[in-house]
Parts: sequence; structure tokens; C-alpha cells
Amino acid sequence: MSLLPALPDLVPRQRCGVIEFPVHHMRGGTSTGLVLHASSVPADLALREELLRHLMGVPQSGRQAGNRQITGLGRGAPTSNKVFLAEVERHAGQPRLVSTLAQLAGEHGNIDWNVNCGNMSSALQLWGLDSGVIEALAIGAHDIDIRNTNTGVITTSRMVRELDGSFTATGIPGVPGSFPRVDLFLQQPAGAKTGKLLPTGKAQDQVHGYDVSCVDVAVPMVIALACQFGKTAQETVQELEADPAFMQAIRQVWSGAGLLMGLRRRDGEPVTLEELERSETIPKFCIVGAATGEGNIAVRYFTPQAGHASLAVSGSCCLAAACLIPGTVAHALARGVPPVGQADTEIEIGIANPAGILDTTIVARQAGNAIAIHGAAYRRSTQILLRGHVPLYQPSAALKAWLLKQL
Repeated sequence: MSLLPALPDLVPRQRCGVIEFPVHHMRGGTSTGLVLHASSVPADLALREELLRHLMGVPQSGRQAGNRQITGLGRGAPTSNKVFLAEVERHAGQPRLVSTLAQLAGEHGNIDWNVNCGNMSSALQLWGLDSGVIEALAIGAHDIDIRNTNTGVITTSRMVRELDGSFTATGIPGVPGSFPRVDLFLQQPAGAKTGKLLPTGKAQDQVHGYDVSCVDVAVPMVIALACQFGKTAQETVQELEADPAFMQAIRQVWSGAGLLMGLRRRDGEPVTLEELERSETIPKFCIVGAATGEGNIAVRYFTPQAGHASLAVSGSCCLAAACLIPGTVAHALARGVPPVGQADTEIEIGIANPAGILDTTIVARQAGNAIAIHGAAYRRSTQILLRGHVPLYQPSAALKAWLLKQL
């Protein structure tokens, strides 16, 4: 039995007078969106963005409050308004996937090209195999690197093929059932934003009277003890957000800790206290407690202004790494975690969150009196929702002319 997939059509076509565009509609982790072959989309940014807005059903201009995206494949929420442009390059003699994320929003046509998505990234290896742009897997594990152009981050995607040709499956929090398993390894994730594993130089600090650990692995995060806020890290997100005293306290802690971390803006200038108080992105914040069932530690995660229904993959890698670092508040609470040895070892950490257990893997070793984090992986699942061509009923004259040249 051949494991090579049939190569689907990756270029536009015309049918009944309507131009149709090739897409893979996919789920990666708890996000959904499209994966398109990068060579099939216009190089011109204006035409490219027009095309993506047609495919996802968002306004071409202005705002449309309450837009249900009934003319496209988007699903309203930001987690379902993602489009990856993907292709293959050669690096050090090996194939490597290249990804570029376009983040759309249901109510307006602005597209953010500055971010990556760890969840949807888990769909890329399966897309490459299904579309035929990378060689089909032999039996067993197969790794391929992914270079993201939005952030410059390189991850390694791992899938495993069974004897019958199917992929090893797994279940993840927030997704019912089992689907093809993907382990995504972040390479050299320590100091991703600040350049330091411990941005303050210490495993534990005190901010506004609370004991916290400031850790930067994949994302800078402030980790605090739930018990010091009168919590257990077993509460629902709704319960936490409904407690105004708690929300005010954590805002003070994350903004104060952000100053200690020395976070900087894109222009290199230090982030001010006022900017940290308004920030929707950094630093992330979580409270941790002892796990009461499965998992090594329990968490409730904030992004930072709002509670997260489960746990972001970048945040999971950061917290898992913190569980291995002596002196952090997470290390003191984590149960059943083996000590870090002298050689690089893959250590699995299960993190209990509102949606279940999120499994992570940290590649670490002892380096003198410190811990060296060389990799961080999170487990996701992926699936193809559909593959085919989407008819474009209302392309502009410029976009239609470009598409016709590709036929």
C-alpha cells in the first residue's frame, strides 16, 4: 500500500464562469482556518488581502457589527479567523515548511500580519503531506521544521504514522474525540521576549506583597500563587472574572512585575506602567495551585486582561518550564516532576486547566547552578475539515485579472 497522497490541484480554476480558489479548511488545536499554498496567492498585498477577506467572509472595508461571516469560511471568533500561507524551502539540505499567518476579524477587514498561532501551526505538517508538497511519511515518527515569517520563530512538528497508514491519534482539552496527534517543539524558547530565562534575575520576586515568578519561555509570564489571592486554581474563569477585588489585584501584580521584567516595545523603548496596565498581550499572567486529579500542577491563565477558557500553548510551555526551575512558585507546587539531569532530556508535564489536561514536553538539562531550556513542546491534534475550491463571486476587476492569469 502506497502512503503517497494524490496531489490535489493547488491553483485556481474556472467553473461555470466563476473563478474558484483552492483551499484546505483545517483545524489545528482549538483553532480553525485556512491553509493556502503561498505561490497560489497574489504577491501584491492589496490583492492578497482582498482575496483572504472574500474567502473568510469579512468586510472588504469599514466595520460590520455582528457580521456572521455567512459568505465565507470564517466562524466569528478570532480563533476561527486564521489563514496560513505555506510553502516549502530547502534548509541545510532538508525540506522546511515556511508559514505566514494572516489574522482576520469578523467585523472588519483589517488583517494582522504580526503574529503567529501555535494552535493552527499544528495543521501545517498534515497540510504539507495531504497536498503533496512534502514527502509522505514512512511508518513511525517524522519531524519537519516550520519557519514562521511573522515572528522568525522556528518550530519542529512531529507526527507518527501507524502500520495501517493512519496517524497516531490523541485527544486534547477543548476538542471532543481523538484526531491525528502533532507535537510542536519550540527551538531555544528561553528568553523569547526579554533575552533571559528569568528576566528579573531571580526565580522568585515579591510584587505588591505577592510572591511571583517571572519566566520567559516562548512568552513572558508572571506566575503567582493562587492561595495568596484566596483562590485554589480550581475556580471557573467566570468565577474569577466576577471577583472585582481579585481582578484588580492581579492587574496591579502583572503590571508591576512587567516593569521588573524590563519589557520593551517594538521600538526598543521600555514599556511604561500605563502601557502595561492597558496591555492585551504581555506579560501573560497565571495563578497556580496543586493539582487535585490528573496532571502535575493546576493553573488559571490570563492573557492578561481576560481569563482563558483553557490555556494558551505558549503559556503552557512557559509554566511547564517553570515547574523545572528550583525556587519558582511553580516548582514548589508541582508534583511528580523528575529532577533535571546533566544531559538534555525530554520531561513531560501535564497542566490541569479548565478544559482538561494540556500535555507539554520540556527539553532541559542542568547547566552548573542553572537550568538550560533547549526546547519546549506542546501536544495538539489536527484534522482536515475540507479540501477543495471556493468560488469567488465578487472579486474586484484587479483581482479577477490576476486570477485569470493563473488559470
